[in-house]
Amino acid sequence: MSRNFADPATIRSLVRPDSVHRDLYRDPELFELEMRQLWRNAWIYVGHDSQVPSAGDFYTTLIGREPVIMLRGADGKVRVLPNRCAHKGTKLASAVHGRCQAGMLRCPYHGWTYRLDGTLRSVPLKAGYEGTGFEATASAEGLRQILAVNYRGFVFARLADDGLDFQDYFGESLSSIDNMVERSPEGRLEVVGPPLRYLHDCNWKMFVENLNDAMHPMVAHESSAGTAKRLWEERGGQGPMPMVIEQFVPFVNGYDFFEKMGVKVFDNGHSYTGVNFSIHSKYSSVGAYESAMTAAYGAERARQILGEVRHNTVYFPSLTVKGAIQAIRVARPLAADQTLIESWTLRLCGAPDELLARTATYTRLINAPTSVVGHDDLHCYRSIQQGLASSSQEWVSLHRNYSPAEAGGVAGVYGATNEIPMRGQYRAWVKLMTLGLEAR
Repeated sequence: MSRNFADPATIRSLVRPDSVHRDLYRDPELFELEMRQLWRNAWIYVGHDSQVPSAGDFYTTLIGREPVIMLRGADGKVRVLPNRCAHKGTKLASAVHGRCQAGMLRCPYHGWTYRLDGTLRSVPLKAGYEGTGFEATASAEGLRQILAVNYRGFVFARLADDGLDFQDYFGESLSSIDNMVERSPEGRLEVVGPPLRYLHDCNWKMFVENLNDAMHPMVAHESSAGTAKRLWEERGGQGPMPMVIEQFVPFVNGYDFFEKMGVKVFDNGHSYTGVNFSIHSKYSSVGAYESAMTAAYGAERARQILGEVRHNTVYFPSLTVKGAIQAIRVARPLAADQTLIESWTLRLCGAPDELLARTATYTRLINAPTSVVGHDDLHCYRSIQQGLASSSQEWVSLHRNYSPAEAGGVAGVYGATNEIPMRGQYRAWVKLMTLGLEAR
C-alpha cells in the first residue's frame, strides 16, 4: 500500500496508543525517512571521550547515514565534525580511530587542511579562487561543527539545527549515566578495547524494545541461562558461585521477580528497569572495591551509589547503558531488516581489576556474537521480522497494562512487565519523525 510519508498525519496513523502498525518494522521507505528525520532530530550517542584522550585524537562513526568525526581539539574540547571535506565531499578520515598529523585534518584528495576545531586552514593554489565568490560560500568556512554535548564523558550529538535541547531531551534519565560514572572511585570511566560487533537480521526497534521487556527472559532464555542454572544445581549448587553462573542464573527468574523489579519511564522514549532490584543485585562483593568507594565518597554515599543496580537504561533511540556492570550497547540501523549492534566494555578508573574482569565476562556471555543468551534474543528478533511478513494481522499489540490515562503522559514508575516503555518509545518515535514536517 502506497503512503505519503511526507504527511505527518500518515506517520501518526501508524501508531495507536496501544499498538503499532507492522510496517514500522518492515517498510524500506519508512526506514529511510527514519534516517532523515528521527536520526537527525534525536540526540544520538557518538562515543566516549576516553576514546580520544589527547589533542588530535579522532574516532569516526555514523549518525544514521551521516559520517562524523569525534575529535579532541588543541584546547582539550571534544567536538563532533562532519567527516566530509568542504570541497568535494571526500571523507577526511577513513580509519575508525587515529591521530591527526601535524595538528590538522588533511583531505586525501586535494589536500585541503582544517584545524582541529574544523575551521579551514589552507587551500592549495588559493590564488585560483580570487574573484570567484568562494570566500562567501560555506566551503570557505570549513567544517561546520555539529551540535554536541559531552556529558560526563558520554558524547551526544544532534544533526538538526532546531529541536529539544540536551537537558530537555534526556531530563532525569541522565541519572543512570551519573550512577555509572560515580561507581568509579575516581569518578571516571574508560572504554577498554574495541567493541564486539554483531549483525541482527531485524529492525532496530525490535532490539530497543526488548531491552526493557521483562516478559521474555524466563521464556526466551530458558534454553541458555536455564540450562546453566540446571547444571549448577545438578552439581550440588554448593560453595561460591562461579562468576558465569552468577551472571547466567538471574535471567530465568520468574514473572514475579521481573514484575517487582520495576520500570521507570521518562519522556522522549527513555526508561530503565531495576527500580527496586535487578538481575545484577546479587553479584558477589569485592571488598577492595567497596573499601575504595568508601574512601572516595564516604560510607553513606558509597552505599547509595552501589545500591543502585539498574538493569537496562534505554536512551532512545540507540544507546543502552548497564551501569551496574559497566557495559553499553549501541544500535546502528543498516536497513529495515538489519541492525548492527556494538557492545562496549568500560573500566571504572580506580577500581580493582576484578571489576573489569566481571564486565568483560558479562559482555562475552550475554552481549557478544559468541553469547548464548544474546542469541536467544537474536533468534526471536529474526523470527519476528519473518513473522511480520504475514498479512493476517496488520497491528502489533502493546496492550499489556495499557490505560487510557496514558493520554496525559507516560512518565512514572510501574511494574516491569508493563509494556509502557514500548508505548513511550513510539510516542517519541512519532514526535521525532514529524518534527519539522509541518513547516515544509
